[in-house]
Amino acid sequence: MTKTARIIKYIVVHCTATPPTTTVESIKNYWRKKWNSNVPGYHYIILRDGTVTQLLDEAKNSYGVYGHNPVCLSIGYIGGVDKANKPIDNRTPAQKRAMFDLIVRLTEKYKGAEVKGHRDFEGVKKACPCFDVKKWLSEYEPDFLDAA
Repeated sequence: MTKTARIIKYIVVHCTATPPTTTVESIKNYWRKKWNSNVPGYHYIILRDGTVTQLLDEAKNSYGVYGHNPVCLSIGYIGGVDKANKPIDNRTPAQKRAMFDLIVRLTEKYKGAEVKGHRDFEGVKKACPCFDVKKWLSEYEPDFLDAA
């Protein structure tokens, strides 16, 4: 019996809501403890240097948006809070560029999928991803010289 492909309706952007120095391994450990599972909250995570790491096969559900996971692909970036643990868009230029490129690739693969921030889903009471995704996408101009 072959597995049916998931229908992706949303590509969801998240932040880890952690300090920028947080490691992928510590985030994975948090999920294991929180959900008693090895299923991550994101399919992809973007490190401060712009490295994109795949955490989960796109054919599988992540724990990204409660009630919507079967139709979502989730992208997270490390960061999203300041030193006082308050929401802030602290993405690096490398994270922004990597995020944009990944979103472009995924929207080409999953035609018709809507790109949303986690906070844009009805009933979500979080600041995640700590910026307005649709506004950012409409204004972002990739600058290949901002790789600092």
